[in-house]
Order: sequence, then structure tokens, then C-alpha cells
Amino acid sequence: MDRVLINIKGIVQGVGFRPFVYNLAKSLNLKGTVTNTTDGLTIDIEGEDVTSFIDRLPKEAPPLSEINKIDISPMPFCGYEDFKIVKSRDNGSFTLISSDVSVCEDCLKEMLDKDNRRYLYPFINCINCGPRYTITNAVPYDRHNTTMSVFKMCNECESEYNNTSDRRFHAQPNACSKCGPNLELKIHPPRRTKFKIDEKENPIKATINILEQGGIVAIKGLGGFHIACDAANRDAVERLRERKRKSNKPFALMAPDIETIKKYCEVSEKEQAHLASNKRPVVLLRKKDTGFRIQDTGYRIQDEENHASCIMHHASVLPDSISPNNLYIGFMLPYTPLHYLLFYYPIHRFTDSPIHHNFDALVMTSGNISEEPIVVSNDEAAAKFSDMVDALLIHNRDIFMRVDDSVVRNHFIAHRTKPLFIRRSRGYAPEPISLDNDGPEVLGCGADIKNTFTLTKGSYAIPSHHIGDMENYETVKFFEESLSNLKKVYRVNPVAIGYDLHPNYLSTKWALAQQSELNTNSTLSFYGIQHHYAHIASVMAENGIKRKVIGVAFDGTGYGTDGNLWGSEFLIADTDGFKRAGHFKYIPLPGGETAIKEPWRVAVSYIRYITGDEVMHYLESMGFIKKYGSDRITAVLGIIDNRDFSPLSSSAGRLFDAVSAILGICGTNTFEGEAAMALESYTIDGIDEDYPADIGLKDRIEIDFCLTLFRLIQDMAKGIGKDIIATKFHNTIVTIIAGVVQRLGMIHKLHDVVLSGGVFQNMYLLKNTIDRLKSIGMDVYTNEKVPANDAGISLGQAYIVRERIKQSSRTKE
Repeated sequence: MDRVLINIKGIVQGVGFRPFVYNLAKSLNLKGTVTNTTDGLTIDIEGEDVTSFIDRLPKEAPPLSEINKIDISPMPFCGYEDFKIVKSRDNGSFTLISSDVSVCEDCLKEMLDKDNRRYLYPFINCINCGPRYTITNAVPYDRHNTTMSVFKMCNECESEYNNTSDRRFHAQPNACSKCGPNLELKIHPPRRTKFKIDEKENPIKATINILEQGGIVAIKGLGGFHIACDAANRDAVERLRERKRKSNKPFALMAPDIETIKKYCEVSEKEQAHLASNKRPVVLLRKKDTGFRIQDTGYRIQDEENHASCIMHHASVLPDSISPNNLYIGFMLPYTPLHYLLFYYPIHRFTDSPIHHNFDALVMTSGNISEEPIVVSNDEAAAKFSDMVDALLIHNRDIFMRVDDSVVRNHFIAHRTKPLFIRRSRGYAPEPISLDNDGPEVLGCGADIKNTFTLTKGSYAIPSHHIGDMENYETVKFFEESLSNLKKVYRVNPVAIGYDLHPNYLSTKWALAQQSELNTNSTLSFYGIQHHYAHIASVMAENGIKRKVIGVAFDGTGYGTDGNLWGSEFLIADTDGFKRAGHFKYIPLPGGETAIKEPWRVAVSYIRYITGDEVMHYLESMGFIKKYGSDRITAVLGIIDNRDFSPLSSSAGRLFDAVSAILGICGTNTFEGEAAMALESYTIDGIDEDYPADIGLKDRIEIDFCLTLFRLIQDMAKGIGKDIIATKFHNTIVTIIAGVVQRLGMIHKLHDVVLSGGVFQNMYLLKNTIDRLKSIGMDVYTNEKVPANDAGISLGQAYIVRERIKQSSRTKE
């Protein structure tokens, strides 16, 4: 084999693949060329050791690369005189784009080395790290197709860029303090007298100074702005919470190293690996000590020896207001050079000995205003953050694509090394998900909460980064910008669009608007996909499943085919369609959307269903009258039977909310899922008891929780602890799922079970449900590549539409 043409598809651009190929070819005395193309990378190579080259290519590929396919074609000998990297070419196809990568150890050592020319340079990068997706505006991935195109490299940087033996050989964002981006600190005029800052001070040093004095700073990062403050400063944290109007929603924290995180959280080996990976997600970690239980005034600590309890306030150095009523805190490690400098500036030399850091932790929450997308431009930050922050730390490297931090939690199954996604964004997007074979190009628009969209191309599904809640014009515009960019980068021209059935979703309205604007010659087709069917299909897409499965989709809400709000669905589903085989009994939601924000209303609805004419007596004895007021409760009871004001819902999420309110744990959601999360935090191991429930068999299975909640209320009256009651309730849901699935399995002769929906982000519920289902012989599939919450909906929509088009094409043939 003297000469071959090698075409490689996968993540092979922006990861040092061409320099790797060049150096490997030179070491084997081979001749030819390597070039980026819009569908990957092409190597034209000849010489005696071509076979050795082919063998070593995948084994020694750069660590950030991902080879999905290699095509090798024999070619007649050409007589190349040398091996060269040639100019990228556009062949009309597409390639996979690398996600952004955290700063590498080599760059960190250089940045903290006083003798290095990039000492303390906050934008240091190399072929193995730095920005990728967030600065790329076109393919192939070359400097002129990124926001670094405005920075002309100095002689030294250009020399590195062209040096085949240098770590910055063809590193597109390569720069230094002479020729690259730079920082600027802007202090809002009204606050200049508050902080003792020298205007000529280094921007990083000045920022640290402000943070140490309790200030709040907007910091421009990789995919957008963070709003930062010293996490140990209670006043600063509470002032930020007030200014950002985040109520009880947890803040994300950044710590300088894992040892510091271990001061505050339990960190397993797998969690440590997630934290330290080059993806650098926010990892949800359990607070120390595991006996803590949040109460109104502090934590309840259980004495394991004598079973006594006491109230202890603020046992941690970090204030409770960072993550109130929650056993978990989200931590991440620094992922840009700038982040490290905030913790370690000033420093003289990188050594292996411990180095003092400026902060134990910084709050690093998304830089946005109320439900709007994360801010990326300096001007927008100055305008929107004027009342929120004391200063802005900005830079002049533009962010082309705004991308929020990813959020993950550890997988409880021992052999699973990858995390479970809560939010799949920076570090992971826009990495594709491989499908089983080629298919048509389609778009799934997603849902309105935690929106993402998904495009398909060839044998890939490409889920977008986190878009957010589609509640306003700004988010819809961000959706459109992101869609336009990914369609351009991946050369996708959808032939069909899938959307949610909910008529009031902005994502649905956007899809239908595209339909109304079509000309008569357009062949674009549209598919309305039921919400919970899409949840199940997202897991099917991840696993290449087309056959019938028993789908269990539990979430907060989703529009049903009967016009009611679903959310506790047992489906018999395949890629052709689904049958609703069971659900929880419908219950009115007094006030509709208001009941989602005020779970006590749902609790009142359940209690009225259980107790009938004695409802006020029970509500008074349970403290509801005192807590929520007689007038408000009377008003709620007055609208329960009016379907215009109290739509029917079978939602599992609302049931969890109601139990949280009944137990007095959380009666008002200040952010989505708060009540259910607080309820989960009370669960404890070692309790197998559950409550009875009525499982009715009519046209389909219907689960009635009247008896369940009656027994639960009786336990409360007996003085049984909230932790025991909460655990028994969770066990009840596990028992019901297993019982219904077992029955459906026998009826339909099925053993594949798919679990999806936001309720299954409850780790106690998910783990115990999987264990129980496996114990009765079921094969269980869950979301692992996209979140189980509504962020996974778009993948399910796209998969269903894609498979239906393929099936239609086969039928026509």
C-alpha cells in the first residue's frame, strides 16, 4: 500500500488533529497533505510506512478528538516531495464542531510562571484547550472563521502558530498580551467612592479587591457573563439574591480546587472526575453533614446513638442562603485562565507546593436578567447590570454563541462513568449524538421550559445548548439565532419540523408561524408530537430503540391529547405512535399556572377530594388556615369545580408538590421544582414501608391517591417524622410504578421499560424504581446523553419525526 486517501469524520477540527497528522507523517518519512474540509479532515499520504501510519492514527489521536468514521481508499502513487498542511477547503458537506475546553495544565504552568512571556495573561490557550464553539461563526474551523480574526498575531505568536513542533501549531485562538484580547474593569460611577480602588490598578487585582470588600462584579467569561461575589460573605450573597430576584434558587459556586470543595461537600471519586474533566460542568454535590435537614430556622441534626434531634444554625462557613432548603450545592472548578487568576493572583511561580488562594469560593451565577438569555456583549452588560453589580470585568474577545454552564450530577450506578445531565450546555454542546443509521434532516423545536432544539444530519442528532425558558421575546430571538448558527455550521436544511402540542407554548407558536409563512411550492412538513411521548422517544433515540416499550413519563406538566394537563403517563410506545395505558387520577389545579407556583393550592385540592365537606376542619387542624389565610383558601375552594380556572391535571410533579405542602416542607415554589426537591431531601435509607393506593382498571389504568394521602395525614397526626413520611411516600410511587409496569408487561408481552421526565431527576425515586423494575425482570432505559427534564424533549421530537419520514419513504417504495 503505497498511497491512500483517508477521510476522517468526527471531532477533528480545533483539537490539534492536523498538527498530529503532520508530525506522525514526518516521523515515518511519509509524503502528502492534510487539510480540513467542511465534513472533517482529508489525508492524502504515500510512502513505505503507510500501513504503520494507518494503524497508529486512531491509537495516538489527540485527546480532544473523537473519530466517528475513517474511510480509506487506495490511490495511484503521486510522487509528493514533502508532507504539508494545506489550506482548508469547503466541499459543501459538514463537520463536527468541538465544544469549549477548559484551560490545560501546560497553559496554567506557563501563565503562573514569572519567566514566561504569557505570565498572568488571562487569555492563554493552546491546541489542547480554550474557546471553540463560542467563538466559531463558520466552518472550517480556521482563525478567519472565529471572533479571533480581528486580532493579528505578533511575530512570536505567528512563529508558534507555524512551528510544527510547538504546542500552538495551528491553535486558532493563539495570542499573547502584545497582540491578543485584553481586560478592562469598569466601576459604576455611584460605587467608585465605596471601594478603595486605584484606577491604574491591574483589572484582575482591582476585581479581587472589590470582591473582598463585599462587592458584586459581572465577569465576562467563555460563553457569557457570570455575576460573582465572595461566597463566604453573607451580606454580599443576600444582596445578590435580592438584586437578581432569584428567591430560593440555588447559586452555582466556583472553588479553586477539589480540596476546598471537600471542606463543604461529600465528593466521591466519580464526582471528583466530573469536576476535574475538561468539560468543567457544575456538579451537584451533597452538603456536609449527611444528617442535616433544612427547617425553617436551621438544620435538624439526627443523633444516631440516642435518636434525639436539635437545631443547629449555619454549621458551614458558607451561608445557607446560597442553596436554601436543599441538601445539595452546585460546585465547579475554574475553566478559564481568568478564573484561575481571580483565585491565585498575584503569584510568582508555579510549584507543586500548596498555594494560598484569595477565596474559598465565588458565587458564579448566570449573568442574565430574570428568565432572559445569558448576556454576552459588553454594551448589553453595562445596560442591563447597572442596578445589579458594582463593576464589570470585561474583555474585547467577542462571544459569537452564548452558552451557559452545564449542570450534572453523579450517576448512582457504580459502573456508569458519565454523569446524569440536568443541563447540557458548555463543554458538551454542540457535540452530536450518534443515531443508528442515516436519515432525513429534521428539526425538533423542544418545549417552553428548559428549551433546547435538536437538528438531525446524516447519522447524527445535534441537540443545541441550553436556550432557557421561552417566556419572552429575548429568548425566542436567542432560539432563532442559535438555530440559524447550527443550521449554517452543520449545513442542515430541515425537511420537517416537530413541535409540542401545547397551543400556548412559544416554541409551538414559532413552529406554526413557519408553517403559515410557507409558499405553495414548499415541501416542508410539520408534526405535532405529544409531550410525554417525546420524553420517552428521547431515551429511545439515545439507545437506537424502535420497538414497542413500556414508557413511564413523570413530570410537572404536558399538554395531553384530551386537552388536559398530563404528567404521570404509562405509555405503550414505539416510533410509529403510542397508546396511553395508565395515569394518575385527574385532580383540579386551582388557579392553573398559579397552582404550579403555589403548591399549597394543589394540596388543598387533594385534601378537599379526600375529606369532602370536612375539608375546612382538616385544613385548620393541619395549620393551612393559619398559614395561608381563610379568605385565600375559601377562594381556592370556590374555583376548584370551575374548569376555566382549575384545569384538570394528572401530573406526578404536582402530587410531589402537594405532599411537600401537606408536610409543611414547602408550600410555595420560588423556582421550578423547589417543593419537590425539598421533599426529596427528607428521604432516608433503610425504610421499606409504603402507603396503599387504589389502582383502577377501566379503559386504562388509573391510580387514585385518596387512601395514600389519608394514611399520610394520619401519620402526621400521630407525630411520625417528616423524613419517615416522605420516604414512605416515595416508596409508594416506586411500588405503583413497578406494579403497573408488571401488569402492562404481562398484557402486552413487553419487558423493555423507558423512564423519563423531570420527576426522574429525583435520585431516590430513580434509583429505587430501577432496582425494583430489574428485580421483576425488566430491562430499564433512562436518559444519559440529554437531561430527563424538558431539555430532552427536542431530541425525542426529532427522532419520532425522522423515523416517521423514513417509514413513509419505505412504504412508498
